[in-house]
Amino acid sequence: QVQLVESGGGLVQAGGSLSLSCAASGSIFGINRMGWYRQAPGKLRELVAVSMRGGVTNYADSVKGRFTISIDNTKNTVYLQMSSLKAEDTAVYYCHANILASRVSTNDYWGQGTQVTVSS
Repeated sequence: QVQLVESGGGLVQAGGSLSLSCAASGSIFGINRMGWYRQAPGKLRELVAVSMRGGVTNYADSVKGRFTISIDNTKNTVYLQMSSLKAEDTAVYYCHANILASRVSTNDYWGQGTQVTVSS
Protein backbone atom coordinates (compact mmCIF):
# COMPACT_ATOMS: atom_id res chain seq x y z
CA GLN A 1 0.00 0.00 0.00
CA VAL A 2 1.10 3.56 -0.67
CA GLN A 3 0.27 6.72 1.21
CA LEU A 4 0.39 10.25 -0.15
CA VAL A 5 0.85 13.02 2.39
CA GLU A 6 0.31 16.58 1.21
CA SER A 7 1.50 19.77 2.82
CA GLY A 8 1.35 23.43 2.01
CA GLY A 9 -1.67 25.33 0.86
CA GLY A 10 -3.49 28.03 2.79
CA LEU A 11 -4.66 31.57 2.23
CA VAL A 12 -2.80 34.03 0.02
CA GLN A 13 -3.57 37.32 -1.65
CA ALA A 14 -3.95 37.58 -5.39
CA GLY A 15 -0.56 37.93 -7.03
CA GLY A 16 1.13 35.99 -4.27
CA SER A 17 2.90 32.65 -4.22
CA LEU A 18 2.36 29.34 -2.51
CA SER A 19 4.00 25.93 -2.57
CA LEU A 20 2.54 22.46 -2.22
CA SER A 21 4.37 19.22 -1.61
CA CYS A 22 3.27 15.60 -1.64
CA ALA A 23 5.36 12.73 -0.32
CA ALA A 24 4.69 9.13 -1.29
CA SER A 25 5.61 6.35 1.09
CA GLY A 26 5.02 2.62 1.34
CA SER A 27 5.52 -0.16 -1.17
CA ILE A 28 7.01 1.71 -4.11
CA PHE A 29 8.86 -0.10 -6.88
CA GLY A 30 8.99 3.06 -8.92
CA ILE A 31 7.02 6.14 -9.88
CA ASN A 32 5.37 6.41 -13.26
CA ARG A 33 3.99 9.89 -12.79
CA MET A 34 2.96 12.30 -10.07
CA GLY A 35 0.86 15.37 -10.39
CA TRP A 36 -1.70 17.75 -9.03
CA TYR A 37 -5.40 18.12 -9.67
CA ARG A 38 -7.79 20.67 -8.25
CA GLN A 39 -11.49 20.93 -7.65
CA ALA A 40 -13.31 24.19 -7.09
CA PRO A 41 -16.82 24.27 -5.58
CA GLY A 42 -19.40 23.18 -8.09
CA LYS A 43 -16.79 22.17 -10.66
CA LEU A 44 -15.23 18.95 -11.82
CA ARG A 45 -11.77 17.93 -10.71
CA GLU A 46 -9.24 19.06 -13.30
CA LEU A 47 -5.61 18.42 -14.03
CA VAL A 48 -3.25 21.18 -12.96
CA ALA A 49 0.16 19.73 -13.70
CA VAL A 50 1.81 16.34 -14.06
CA SER A 51 5.39 15.14 -14.15
CA MET A 52 6.02 11.85 -15.90
CA ARG A 53 8.90 9.41 -15.78
CA GLY A 54 11.58 10.71 -18.06
CA GLY A 55 11.03 14.27 -17.01
CA VAL A 56 8.13 15.18 -19.27
CA THR A 57 5.76 17.69 -17.72
CA ASN A 58 2.32 18.87 -18.71
CA TYR A 59 0.32 21.84 -17.48
CA ALA A 60 -3.22 23.09 -17.76
CA ASP A 61 -3.36 26.11 -20.05
CA SER A 62 -4.71 28.20 -17.20
CA VAL A 63 -1.55 27.77 -15.11
CA LYS A 64 1.17 27.71 -17.76
CA GLY A 65 3.87 30.23 -16.96
CA ARG A 66 2.68 30.59 -13.37
CA PHE A 67 2.98 27.11 -11.85
CA THR A 68 5.99 24.81 -11.83
CA ILE A 69 5.92 21.11 -11.01
CA SER A 70 9.00 19.20 -9.95
CA ILE A 71 9.85 15.80 -8.49
CA ASP A 72 12.55 14.74 -6.07
CA ASN A 73 12.90 11.07 -6.94
CA THR A 74 15.17 10.43 -3.96
CA LYS A 75 12.33 11.47 -1.67
CA ASN A 76 9.39 10.29 -3.80
CA THR A 77 8.03 13.80 -3.44
CA VAL A 78 6.33 16.06 -5.92
CA TYR A 79 6.21 19.82 -5.54
CA LEU A 80 4.01 22.49 -7.04
CA GLN A 81 5.30 26.03 -6.96
CA MET A 82 2.47 28.47 -7.63
CA SER A 83 3.03 32.13 -8.38
CA SER A 84 0.95 35.05 -9.65
CA LEU A 85 -2.01 33.40 -8.02
CA LYS A 86 -5.50 34.44 -9.06
CA ALA A 87 -8.85 34.15 -7.33
CA GLU A 88 -9.82 31.48 -9.86
CA ASP A 89 -6.99 29.28 -8.57
CA THR A 90 -8.99 28.81 -5.37
CA ALA A 91 -9.75 25.12 -4.99
CA VAL A 92 -8.90 21.97 -3.12
CA TYR A 93 -5.68 20.64 -4.58
CA TYR A 94 -5.18 16.88 -4.74
CA CYS A 95 -1.94 15.02 -5.25
CA HIS A 96 -2.10 12.03 -7.58
CA ALA A 97 0.48 9.33 -8.16
CA ASN A 98 0.68 6.38 -10.51
CA ILE A 99 3.00 4.02 -8.68
CA LEU A 100 4.75 0.94 -9.99
CA ALA A 101 3.94 -1.95 -7.67
CA SER A 102 6.16 -4.21 -9.76
CA ARG A 103 7.79 -4.12 -13.18
CA VAL A 104 4.42 -4.78 -14.85
CA SER A 105 1.71 -3.38 -12.61
CA THR A 106 0.76 0.11 -11.49
CA ASN A 107 -1.75 1.57 -9.08
CA ASP A 108 -3.26 5.01 -8.71
CA TYR A 109 -3.29 6.87 -5.40
CA TRP A 110 -4.74 10.18 -4.24
CA GLY A 111 -3.82 12.51 -1.43
CA GLN A 112 -6.37 13.82 1.04
CA GLY A 113 -6.50 17.25 -0.55
CA THR A 114 -5.31 20.63 0.64
CA GLN A 115 -7.20 23.91 0.40
CA VAL A 116 -5.75 26.83 -1.52
CA THR A 117 -7.64 30.09 -1.18
CA VAL A 118 -6.67 33.20 -3.11
CA SER A 119 -8.26 36.41 -1.94
CA SER A 120 -8.82 39.19 -4.44
